[in-house]
Amino acid sequence: MEERSGIVTFKGKSVTLLGPEIKAGDQAPDFRAVDGSLAPVSLSDFKGKIKVFSCVPSLDTPVCDMETRRFNQEAAKLPEKVALVTISLDLPFAQKRWCGAAGVDRVKVLSDYQDRSFAQAYGVLIKELKLLSRSIFVVGADDRVKYVQHVPEIGTEPDYAAVLGAVQKLL
Repeated sequence: MEERSGIVTFKGKSVTLLGPEIKAGDQAPDFRAVDGSLAPVSLSDFKGKIKVFSCVPSLDTPVCDMETRRFNQEAAKLPEKVALVTISLDLPFAQKRWCGAAGVDRVKVLSDYQDRSFAQAYGVLIKELKLLSRSIFVVGADDRVKYVQHVPEIGTEPDYAAVLGAVQKLL
C-alpha cells in the first residue's frame, strides 16, 4: 500500500497516510462502510447527490465533536441533494450513542471499522495511529472529486468556508 508523508501532523509530529492521493478531478473511489444499524453503505447509496465526506479520527474527541456538530448545522441550510457524511473508525454503536447525545440528525455517520475500505480507498488511514486523518472530500453528483482538504494539523478544525464554497459551486 502506498505511503505518503509530509501532508498532516499530529501534535506537531508528521504522520504517514496509507493509500493513494485523491485529487480534484479524480473519479471518487467506491467504498464499503456501515451505518448505525450495521447496514452496508457504499458510494452508490448517494447516487445523484453532491457528497461531503468528512473524515474524523474519533467523534469522542473535542475537535471531531465540534466539526460534526458544525456540519450538522450547515446541513440544515443545504438542499436535499447534498449529503453530508462523517466517517470514522468508531464503532457504529458508539457513533449512534454520540449522535443521540449531540443531537446530530442531519449528517449521516458511517463507521469504517470493518474493512477500513474508505480509509484505504481515499488515502486517509494514519499508519502510526490506525485512525483516519481529518480530511474532507467534496464529490459531485457525477461521482467526480471536486475538492479535497487534508487538515494540516489533525487537532485543528477544517476550513469550513472553503468546504461550503466548494459545495455552493455545485448547486
